[in-house]
Amino acid sequence: MIVSLIFRRWRISSTPLIQARSFRSDAALDALARASEERIPNLVLYNYPSFSGAFAALFARLYHSHLGLPCLILPFSSIEPLRVEDLNAEGLETCYLLDFVGPKGFAVELLRRSMCRVIVFDHRKSTLSKIPPVEDCLENLTVHVDVEKSSSVAVYEYFTNKLAEIKSLDGEAASLVNREDSDRLRTVLKYIEDGDLRRWRVPDIKAFNIGLSEWRSKLNCITNPYMFDQLLEINSMNLISKGNSYISSRQDAANKLLEKAFKVRLGKGFYGECLGVRADGNSDLSNEIGKELSVRSAAAGLRPIGAVVYMQGNNLKMCLRSMDSATDTSEVAKAYGGGGFPSSSSFIIRMDEYNQWISVNSS
Repeated sequence: MIVSLIFRRWRISSTPLIQARSFRSDAALDALARASEERIPNLVLYNYPSFSGAFAALFARLYHSHLGLPCLILPFSSIEPLRVEDLNAEGLETCYLLDFVGPKGFAVELLRRSMCRVIVFDHRKSTLSKIPPVEDCLENLTVHVDVEKSSSVAVYEYFTNKLAEIKSLDGEAASLVNREDSDRLRTVLKYIEDGDLRRWRVPDIKAFNIGLSEWRSKLNCITNPYMFDQLLEINSMNLISKGNSYISSRQDAANKLLEKAFKVRLGKGFYGECLGVRADGNSDLSNEIGKELSVRSAAAGLRPIGAVVYMQGNNLKMCLRSMDSATDTSEVAKAYGGGGFPSSSSFIIRMDEYNQWISVNSS
């Protein structure tokens, strides 16, 4: 289902927005102060640390650069959010909220205080609950929400179409992105959209996301002034290659541990038997190892559960995984003070108790 909403003419409430947190970046506040002094007319806020938000900010930057329009771009974090009063800058005419709509009432309060145009892009279904009924709409606000299209793709199309309407002196339409970068960027956006919409259909999406993850720390354009240039250079094939290499190295490490699997008597046998391994120093592999152990355990005629055990601080932790939908690992975890879900659970186990679980001679 596609839900595309464009809201204009929002009736503005006089109720002030209540901020849950008051942490803000000093660098962002300084930039806003300078923008107010210089009467910068365009402000772009993008969801941080979101790849869709960062790429959307890139396209906004390219559009304003092409036209020579002054523009301030800042990350907006739900952990350290800017306040509406921070955005009440002199000369502000248009504010973009890219890949987020803000807390409920944020856009309304922004309109009430700044009296600028607010243009919002988001793709999350949860956003719909933060939008008022159509009959309450007045001018100065445009909200684009399409649950079938990621914000980065929607913003790319929006600014591409706006720029294409502007003809150069020789009659040719201007282009948002250079032709040599266009196809590569579209492929990257396709992968990002696949993850944003939780589809997981694009080939090698897992490897792509793993390769892309190292870029997340670079998505703050204040602390990383090279962010936009770096985003333009991202290549999906390189990311997939890195991701596959990482997956392969993890699998090799997991295989070495799987060779040392042993039988575990869950609850001293009360909950049946399964295969387990000790993974001290490799707890990050517990999910992959547990799932593979679950399959091997079932093939060996045991319960379809994989038990991964490792030291966590001074405690011994047991993680249970199952690939069988009819198996509930949490019944064991809850019996020993832990918890989780049917296919994935964990708990702390005493060493003496654990020794009895792996000892075939214990009563």
